[in-house]
Amino acid sequence: MDIQNPYGHFSDDGREFVITDPRTPAPWINYSWNDGYAALVSHTGGGFSFYVDPRDNRILRQRYNGLPWDRPGRYLYVRDRASGAVHSLTWCPTETLDYDFYECRHGQGYTTITTERGGIRGAVTYFVPRTDPAELWQIELTNTGAETRELDLFSYAELILGNALNDLINQPNDKHFSDVQFDAELQALMATRHYWVTNRGVSVAQPNQAWPYVLAVGFVGAEVASFDGGREAFIGRWRSESNPIGIEKGKLSGSEITHGDPCAALHTAVTLAPGETKKLTVILAMVPKETAQESARELLATYRADGAVESALEEVRRYWTSHLDTLQVETPDEILNVMLNVWLRYQTAVTFDMARNAGYYHGGLLFGTGIRDQMQDLWGDALLAEPNRVRERIIEVLGYQFADGSTLHNFFRIVKAGEKTGHSDTPLWVPFGIMCYLRETGDLAFLDQTVKFYDGGEGTVREHLARAFDYVLSELTERGLPKFGPGDWNDTLDYVGRGGKGETMWGAGFLAAQLRDAVELFRFIGDQSRADGYQSAYDRLAATVNELCWDGDWYVRGFKDSGDVIGSAQNTEGRIFINAQSWMVISGIAPEARGTRALESVAEHLDTDKGPQLLGPAYRTVDPTIGLATRCVPGKKENGAIFNHAAAWLVLAEWVAGNGDRAWSLQRRMLPPVVGQDADRYLTEPYVTSEYVTSPEHPTFGEASHSWLTGSGVWTYRNCLDWLLGMRPTYDGLLLDPCLPSDWPGFKATRRFRGGTYQIEVTNPNSTSGRGLVSLTLDGVAHDPSQPMPVPPPGTTIAVRAVMR
Repeated sequence: MDIQNPYGHFSDDGREFVITDPRTPAPWINYSWNDGYAALVSHTGGGFSFYVDPRDNRILRQRYNGLPWDRPGRYLYVRDRASGAVHSLTWCPTETLDYDFYECRHGQGYTTITTERGGIRGAVTYFVPRTDPAELWQIELTNTGAETRELDLFSYAELILGNALNDLINQPNDKHFSDVQFDAELQALMATRHYWVTNRGVSVAQPNQAWPYVLAVGFVGAEVASFDGGREAFIGRWRSESNPIGIEKGKLSGSEITHGDPCAALHTAVTLAPGETKKLTVILAMVPKETAQESARELLATYRADGAVESALEEVRRYWTSHLDTLQVETPDEILNVMLNVWLRYQTAVTFDMARNAGYYHGGLLFGTGIRDQMQDLWGDALLAEPNRVRERIIEVLGYQFADGSTLHNFFRIVKAGEKTGHSDTPLWVPFGIMCYLRETGDLAFLDQTVKFYDGGEGTVREHLARAFDYVLSELTERGLPKFGPGDWNDTLDYVGRGGKGETMWGAGFLAAQLRDAVELFRFIGDQSRADGYQSAYDRLAATVNELCWDGDWYVRGFKDSGDVIGSAQNTEGRIFINAQSWMVISGIAPEARGTRALESVAEHLDTDKGPQLLGPAYRTVDPTIGLATRCVPGKKENGAIFNHAAAWLVLAEWVAGNGDRAWSLQRRMLPPVVGQDADRYLTEPYVTSEYVTSPEHPTFGEASHSWLTGSGVWTYRNCLDWLLGMRPTYDGLLLDPCLPSDWPGFKATRRFRGGTYQIEVTNPNSTSGRGLVSLTLDGVAHDPSQPMPVPPPGTTIAVRAVMR
């Protein structure tokens, strides 16, 4: 694979990213989770855990913006009894020591860190089992020397057990409700909290409730020799995780607490003959408080059974193999293969469950789960592999829609509340997600399912979908354009339209695209009245945009409440915005000549060798009538960075326009392993997409930020799947319509669809750049290339052969 990264590489099968130098320019992380319990794990054992909600139900603590980085963590210390020498199996927090070997393997749903020092090789695999609210740290210790070794092994985690925001802003008071006791019968620490804050902010009115869980922490395959439940007792005064007093003494103090900072520290003795390997596991398990001992006994016994931990890890591996088997591609580009077959899909699976709510850049403290985010992220790997889960998630989101078709902007799962911000785009993501689900699954009966509205009453999914459109159309300005409100997709253009008169051209393009899709849906299901109504709305919108918003060489970005234009050649800064151009092409609003010129203007004014800028030139003068974008540092974030979410929309527009070479050139330069080759400048993980990369308008050009939890991942994945490879779902079946670069001789793909499978081979004998098939056969029988392919019966496979024009 033609990439160079000084800190690591993909495994031969692409299923793991292998970090070989722990001194990465930022923590490089991974996720492991099930329906309730989630764990973020960095390449040095850092990260945090939560149950259901990362704000209200945080389990392990992460210290934000701390130095050293990425503290605390899931630490495992080995102490040699003879010499007293101590080191950690995860490199941190004893990173100042010299190690003979280090390796971290991030895979799907697990992370394995292996280190060796002083003749002791240790491997720890962190993972969350598929079925239980728990995390497991599976440990292998090997004596690589020639003499028997007497060792002490210590495990350590710092706990929150409740509201992470309250822990951050009110920790001196919040610590008085901690309770950690050791249960000798269960051989486990039992940690809980007697007071649980679920308020979003700070309030004198406090909820009168306890945290309803107990965290049981114990060993599998080892006896507890000593323990600590209080952080101060374990760490000691004026010390840190790097040199805990309990480990220095070789035995923990047995602290149990009813106030203070809780931790879970366990100690066991290990004797290793030369060449011998021993296995043990640390388990952290959530159980209901009312049945704590009984439930903990049952859960601990489950994993203390012979082979249970190994079986649980194997189940995680099987689960992800099943996920990834729904799509496998073989293209001429190895980097694209590993991203499409594994890492883009895995990233979309993470965002489906984490939204923008549980990461190293999104701390999960303030904003909850965004409806905009949730209804995009469901379009990724989850929709191919677990459509039933997507169906249930859509139902959950619809429960936050009001009867008039408006919605909350975000929500918190435990308290089932959120904020109605008035962002102009939020209601439209509801039909977007529903229609994505229907095209992939063909589950049209879903439209008849009844779902409650947030403010009372209920309606079918079809009614929820239609009310979203009707609400947005009822809120158009006097000129017939969508309102900007306190922001559209771009949250930082937050003062363009707060007065209710500002207009958004990105919003116009996005609304038009959704109206066009709605027309297709309602015609397909025979609701001609709605189809005709939305077609008329589309036609009016297109005419208005082309009359009022064409600037000569590109479309303007919008109009302020005052009527002043932004994103126009008459502006000094922020003259051209990428989103207004891409969505006019994607939606079909732009006539062909204007669409071509708009995309050319983007190339002329916004191109860089790491992708196109969001806007240009960046704002260098604060404009309070535009908002936060003008307060961002020029060249970073929404002020002229290479914002990968918006850049993905430009690539889509180029593919829609049939510009195969241009689209692929843009896409390839933005793939994480490519753009991340200068790792010390790029900073973030080279195996997942980041939200943005600094543009040339800032001295740190090429620096990335906000990795993992970004819509960039799902749009990049679907762009490549649906447009580059051209495997687009329709209500009638799968349409094959690739848009290839001229230097591709073709590709192969296996695509599962509605229970059946297509085995696809496309050849490009004339080095075509763009779209157009001259022939298509299904199991050797000619098929009209312009028509969707019929759906294979469940469990069967159709051999598809196609030739580009």
